[in-house]
Amino acid sequence: MRIITFTSLMLLTFAWLSNQAQTDPLLVDPILVRLKGRVVNAADSTAIPYANIVNHRTHSGTITNNDGYFTLDVLNIDSLLVTSVGYQKKVIYVPHSYMGQEVVTFFMNPVSYAVGEVEVKGDKPKVAEGLGTGKPVDIPIELRGDAFNEKPPILAALFNPISFWQYHLSQREREKRDVRKAMSLQRNWEMHSQNYNKEMVMKLTGIGEAEADSFMIWFNAQDVLPYTSSEYEVRASIKYYFEIYKQEKNE
Repeated sequence: MRIITFTSLMLLTFAWLSNQAQTDPLLVDPILVRLKGRVVNAADSTAIPYANIVNHRTHSGTITNNDGYFTLDVLNIDSLLVTSVGYQKKVIYVPHSYMGQEVVTFFMNPVSYAVGEVEVKGDKPKVAEGLGTGKPVDIPIELRGDAFNEKPPILAALFNPISFWQYHLSQREREKRDVRKAMSLQRNWEMHSQNYNKEMVMKLTGIGEAEADSFMIWFNAQDVLPYTSSEYEVRASIKYYFEIYKQEKNE
């Protein structure tokens, strides 16, 4: 009876560990696969051609063809950023169990617009007074135009002096650039936090939540991890500097 109970317990433990290995990216052995995918409109399942796909780990990527299909060599723990004009950007994750056989379909939500009421009289359309012409809702910053986003060259002072001096002297343009810079930093941090977070620190080091907070404060002060670090670079840095952190703490 004891032998049967012990055997059953071992089988349940093995099944639980197998399930954890399939669902936890930190426990999955990275395997190089050729991802075959298709990007479609979530509203009507039509193909989205020429969508940009970038691997967060390698910063390389590809685009979809006319029918929305693409292929890309990835690891089964990678995440991809998909963008296309007129659609909300989307982060997709390569299935851990994917072996490159089937085509995986990814859905993107189109950008919605709120349009004001329009009054038409005769043959000439006219927007009713007091109503806006409509504005985009939740438009990503990369879809918004900004004529003064880039610093004009010195020669612009001769050929286009108005734009040149407006860039350098306009308070409104300076505020606009500051906002765009802050939004860019926010996007970088959101992408960076997918690879560097407290959960990963706790799993890699085996420390508790309170100790993880202390280590991350110390680690951030070292300023050794740029926003562009890959997941492997993040893991290696955490393990390396955690050993230094322990030595300094014990001294």
